Amino acid sequence: METQDKFGLKKDHDALLVANLEVSLQFYRDILGFKEIYNAGLGEKFKWIKAANDVQIHLIESEEKPEKNKGVHLAFNTPKLDDFIAFLRNNNVTFENSNGTADTTNTRPDGVLQIYFQDPDGYWIEVNNSKLEDF
Repeated sequence: METQDKFGLKKDHDALLVANLEVSLQFYRDILGFKEIYNAGLGEKFKWIKAANDVQIHLIESEEKPEKNKGVHLAFNTPKLDDFIAFLRNNNVTFENSNGTADTTNTRPDGVLQIYFQDPDGYWIEVNNSKLEDF
């Protein structure tokens, strides 16, 4: 039996340490369209949000400043990448390709287009047009 069949593991959430909870919440809500959800009663230093497929991100207000680099990033997909890019431009959110060239996409070897940008705390976010099919 394969491990994935044995345990049925699915992505639940990522947790990010953020300097300003309200600024980060606004970014993830207004730019990425995530919905705020109940934070399990953890208090005012925790905000939970979820993507369209119910995967959650837990925003945790903290003075810690983890190191960030593009190789460690959050990734999301959309069938409307061109519309999303136009939305980013209209909202003055700068983006780049994987090599760091501003205002452009790159194409992975499998044909998927992708862009990268940073949230208010400098975490890298990839958005691509992958369909997440089994290969």
